[in-house]
Amino acid sequence: MSIRSRVGTLPAHEPFLLAGEWIPAGDRARREVIDPATQEVLTTVADATAADVDAAVAAAVAAHADRRWRGMAPLDRARILNRVADLIEADLEELAILETRDNGKPIERSRADTASAARTFRHFAGAPSRLGGSVIPIDGGAHHVYTVLEPIGPVAIILPWNFPIMTAAFKLAPALAAGCPVIAKPAEDTPLTLLRLARILQEAGVPDGVVSVLTGDGEVGAALSAHPGIAKISFTGSTEVGRLVAHAAADDFTRVTLELGGKSPNIVFEDADLDAAVLTAMRASFGHSGQMCTAGSRLLVQRSILEEMTERLAAAVRRVPVGDGLDGGITVGPLVSEEQRQRVLRYIEKGIGEGATLVAGGGTREPGFYVEPTLFSGVTNDMTIAREEIFGPVVGIIAFDDEADAVRIANDTRYGLAAGVWTRDLSRAHRMAAAIDAGTVWINTYNVFDPALSFGGVGESGLGRDLGDEGLLGFCEPKSVVIAI
Repeated sequence: MSIRSRVGTLPAHEPFLLAGEWIPAGDRARREVIDPATQEVLTTVADATAADVDAAVAAAVAAHADRRWRGMAPLDRARILNRVADLIEADLEELAILETRDNGKPIERSRADTASAARTFRHFAGAPSRLGGSVIPIDGGAHHVYTVLEPIGPVAIILPWNFPIMTAAFKLAPALAAGCPVIAKPAEDTPLTLLRLARILQEAGVPDGVVSVLTGDGEVGAALSAHPGIAKISFTGSTEVGRLVAHAAADDFTRVTLELGGKSPNIVFEDADLDAAVLTAMRASFGHSGQMCTAGSRLLVQRSILEEMTERLAAAVRRVPVGDGLDGGITVGPLVSEEQRQRVLRYIEKGIGEGATLVAGGGTREPGFYVEPTLFSGVTNDMTIAREEIFGPVVGIIAFDDEADAVRIANDTRYGLAAGVWTRDLSRAHRMAAAIDAGTVWINTYNVFDPALSFGGVGESGLGRDLGDEGLLGFCEPKSVVIAI
């Protein structure tokens, strides 16, 4: 039964959070937030100004200097982060509905993402009391030497529109655990769950000035990226924008973590469990309408099973449920915007024009920003649809001959975010995991994440890692102390 019939009307305007105060639009420019399934206006948000950015950074710098957060006892910071997790879980259904209305994804996906956000805060709540250094003997006792880990300072996090609440937690939780003040900038299309999360942070007891959330367009992100008061930028988004962030940060040697694009290979060998491979390929390729940086959009199939797999995949694609994410039981909801839909349709036209065979899908439906799940066969790795990140429900089948050929094709990309391998041969699985240039390789599964496991890519898929110990340490600055005895 659809949830849409019982969702309420949102306020006409949502203010943003600046150093503990909720700021209405006033004379600032406003932008509409659109429901991708109905194309209706949900609410409006303001474009934060350059002065707002300066004020938020000044508040973060002050919070870092007076130690109101980093100077708090580690167990007290942990208690607040656990409280954030409790409040997310208590409000899980409403947060999930808001995420689906804001973003278009199926409600089941939104519930899972919201639960993941709570798990992430709970995981990193355990970090403050274990962020210690070590004692290092260097010269037989003439000096007492130890290291400490200190919070890096004010952090700017710039978020994508595909997983608003989950990626916010991926960055906010470790940054706050490390003791850093944070300024968060949501994607202009999907600000609503982050604004709701900001209220949860306040309710949980995060002190004023430690977290600000500034809505707006790319100018807000650009101002944060170039601001000399920011010590670290953590960005998730396209490779093109990530490059701009890195260039802006370089002038002040601001640290950056960049989680960028992908063109992930999902590789099926002839000895694989084909039922499982097909089922998971549907989720890996079409989950959240393919709007995932890890989407397995290059489906590499061993030539000996190519015909069988193509038939299986075509039948599966035609059965993928498409519709309003609030209806339940949906795999492919609308894309986030009309602009994104037109981008995806151009790639479909490009695939046909370059000689790939359109096996299924390729159409649209109204109202809403829908593109049908689309399957191409006869794709070669030099085609545009195999080279560029589409960020839509489009997958291309690429044939390979043997293990070496699969590795060659998989690594023939400027990206290196993730990969999947399907085989019953354990030795082959380990060989492939070692040979593929990617930050994560899944064997006989796909898109498995956990806050304890670091996530990020190589090549043009980014720099640094979110999550895990690596992600936490990215918000820390090591200091060595040497004392003459």
